[in-house]
Amino acid sequence: MNYLEALSRRYSVKKFNNQIIPQETLHNILESGKLSASSLGLQPYKIVVVESEEMRQKLIPAFYNPSQISTCSHLIVIISKKTIEENYIRGYFSHISEVRETPLENLDPFKNSISQHINQKTQDEIFNWAEKQSYIVLANLMYAAAIENIDSCPMEGFRQDLIEEILNINPETEKVTVTLALGYRSAEDDFQHMKKVRKPNEKLFKFI
Repeated sequence: MNYLEALSRRYSVKKFNNQIIPQETLHNILESGKLSASSLGLQPYKIVVVESEEMRQKLIPAFYNPSQISTCSHLIVIISKKTIEENYIRGYFSHISEVRETPLENLDPFKNSISQHINQKTQDEIFNWAEKQSYIVLANLMYAAAIENIDSCPMEGFRQDLIEEILNINPETEKVTVTLALGYRSAEDDFQHMKKVRKPNEKLFKFI
């Protein structure tokens, strides 16, 4: 299946069939999220993969439309940072130094530039920026799932307070941005038979 076929087949599944995604396939999808483009390389987010039936059952009341959560194979929760602390930046550059085998002091100009850039932003600006990065991850996960012939449904319709309580998230420093259910579509989901509706090219694209 080429990528256009995969994206044409993809839709936001309303009901899955409870079949479990193979670990190797899940790993490939998650790697696509790991490899997502990230401004300054900081990856101001984390990805929680809910795979246990017990935890998914706990999360069902947090969603306004629980059918996907109760029938999916895995639920991915993307959590954005509200603040970028100096020690977070230091940890990032220590990791660069280790991976690229580069002396840490050689990275100081870049590190200082990033610190100055971050320090000039308000907390709201940092969080808005982090959320945008999280949606890039979401898009890559959905695309990779489609290529792997895995169905998905992105969801923003949840009770923020409840899902953060269940996942033990500190609302002072983090916030759940979006979730993604993964699995295999149910034969009972009638939405799979509907034609995909998108803007015609002349209304969507402008060539200048």
